[in-house]
Order: sequence, then C-alpha cells, then structure tokens
Amino acid sequence: MKKTAVQLLVLCLLNFSSFAQWQQSLGTTGLNMQSLLVNGMYAYAGGATGAYLSTDTAANFIFSNSGNNAAGPTRGLTHDNTYTYTCTSQGVFRSSNNGTTWISKSIGLSNLLSSGIINVGTRLFIVGPGGVYMSTDNADNWTAAGLTGTDVRCITSMQDTLYVGTLNSGIYKSSDWGQNWISINNGLGSANGFRAIECKDNTVFAGGPIGTGVFRSIDFGATWTLLSSGLPSGSYRGFASNNQYIFAGSFGAGVYYSTDNGNNWTSINTGLLDLTIFDLELSTTYIIAATNTQGVFRLPLTDLNSATGIEEQRNINTVNVFPNPIQTTINFIAENKMIGHDYSIYDCFGKIVLFGKVDKNKMVVDASNLINGIYWVTIANTATAKFIKQ
Repeated sequence: MKKTAVQLLVLCLLNFSSFAQWQQSLGTTGLNMQSLLVNGMYAYAGGATGAYLSTDTAANFIFSNSGNNAAGPTRGLTHDNTYTYTCTSQGVFRSSNNGTTWISKSIGLSNLLSSGIINVGTRLFIVGPGGVYMSTDNADNWTAAGLTGTDVRCITSMQDTLYVGTLNSGIYKSSDWGQNWISINNGLGSANGFRAIECKDNTVFAGGPIGTGVFRSIDFGATWTLLSSGLPSGSYRGFASNNQYIFAGSFGAGVYYSTDNGNNWTSINTGLLDLTIFDLELSTTYIIAATNTQGVFRLPLTDLNSATGIEEQRNINTVNVFPNPIQTTINFIAENKMIGHDYSIYDCFGKIVLFGKVDKNKMVVDASNLINGIYWVTIANTATAKFIKQ
C-alpha cells in the first residue's frame, strides 16, 4: 500500500535520529590516514604524517611519532605481547611503550618501502615491493619469505596459512611460512591488483581494483566469487571483522557491513566527510575508519542495530540505494522482478519529487535538484528504501 504524506512525515521524524552517525576523531582532521590498530585501551592511526595515538578508543588522537624518521606514510600497524610495530616508507619501527617512542628495526630488508605488516604467533611478516619478509625475533632481524621481486600490497593469515594480495599478480597463499607460495586466482577474472585482504573464520575476503569489488572465497582460496548484493563496483582498500560482522571500506563509496558473511551488505556513511577509506579496525565497541583526507572516524557498534544504510531490513535484496548519503545522483539496484515497474521518490512530506520506470537492475537518477534531507524510493508501491541527500 502506498504511504500517505502523514505516514511519511511521521517516519521522517521518528527515523531522523536512527541513522548511524560517524564521529570524527579529534586530532586527525584534514589528515591522510592509511592504517589502524586497536590493542586494548590503545588505538593507533598511521598515515602521511606518521603515527598517532589514542587512549580513549579513537575519540582523540595525539601525534606520537618520536624516533620514526620515515619520510613517507605509515602504512601498517600490528602488535604482539610485548611490542607495537609500524611499517613505513623507511622500513619497520618498533615501540616498547605503547607508541610513545619508536626505534628502527629493518635489518635484513632489501627494500624499506613496505605496504603491510602482521603478527602470527611468534612470527612477524612484512610485505612490500621486495616481496614477503619474516622475523622470529620481534623484528630485530628479517629474512626473505618468498615472492622476491613481487609487489605485495597486503597480507592476512588463517591459522598457519598466509594469504597475500599483489599489485599485478593476483593472490597467493603459503602453508609453510613463506617457503612456498601458490597462485590462487580462480574466479578473479582479469582482476590482478589487490590492496586489502581479510580472513574471517574460514572465509577469505579480498578487495579488488577499480571496476571489480570484494571477492570472497569459502574454500581457502581455491575459488573466488565477486560479491554484489548491496556492494557497488569499485576498489576496496580496507576490511575489519569479528564473529558477527565483516566490514569493507571502498575507494570513494564509504563503508559497508554484512552480518551474513558477505551475502548482503549495508552502507553506513552518515557523518563520514570522506568516502575514500584506506583502513578499518574494530574495538569491542566501535568500528573505526581511516580516510584519505579527513582523518579518523568512529561509529558505535550499537548504532548498527538502527542503521538504515542502503535499505530497510525488511526489503533486503529488493531495492538497494548507494552511496548513502547521496550527493548529486541516486544509484539503486532492483531485483529482476522489479524491472518494468514504476518508481517514485518521496520527500518527508509525502510529496513525489522524482518518478520514472525501472528499466534495468542498476539505475542512476539525477538528484542534483533535491534539497538536503531524508527521502524514500519506492518501486511498485511495495519495495521501499530510505536515503539521505547531503
């Protein structure tokens, strides 16, 4: 049944505060941030200007880069039971005092430029244009661990199996700590550049280049599937996950999350001042995002229960709107059964401000003349999704 103007007005008033709202972290405004880490009460952010430290779950950051002489960005962060580590354009730096000061730890690295670092048990792994390197002595010394000369951009682990994404050679995995690597590109098509990779339980997620999106493997990398339900095509640069959620950060379309292991995705972009995401991290209470030009943002996980994102939960897989909030265009995806039906876009007063016919799955509608506010798109008077125009 079509909603009346009164019903839509009531929904507008009731739901205005229900949108999940990102909060910008103080001390990072206007900064390029490329990496994040949470370790207990400490949160770390790294980017073009070095490393930053927070002791209040990313609400406030202070510059904390003493001893780190890297002339370029801090691109990765990890920790073990004793130390905190960064990987930078000038190699690895280690801190024994929770990021207050840093010392260089790059002996054995053939190329100091690095792209990612992780801790797996008693081992550290770092990746970059020189391939993969491993340390078994808390970064005091590094030795080559395969893929020499390959530009490796990201690394993750599933128990004792390593997965890496490369710039031009797709994805590899190793089950013997880097002694041997095998190419695992079945299902990736022509996609060969990967800058983000994440293991969640027994699933691997990989962020592909422009024109692709997020790939998923549920058979340990043997085959890959490109995910699409609620995720726009594009490049993805960051992931974060826990037992309940998987989050994906896109290059230009903001943050998306899934509660069903990637089958369906919802956008959560309200309050984000920059939709280009370089990294994501989870604390026990927040999802944290590192952006290209506006620093760090955080969003309470409890807000996800009320996040409208790209669609109403009752309409999953029926009509999806992205990105959300929108700027000048509305992109929405409809099921095949919706093709041929009329769509209408309502404002908070129940007035139809735009209308047309769904002639394909993915529609792009000019919204440049809409004023800022909350709107609904309805197809065939049954499928409805809510979005914000900023």
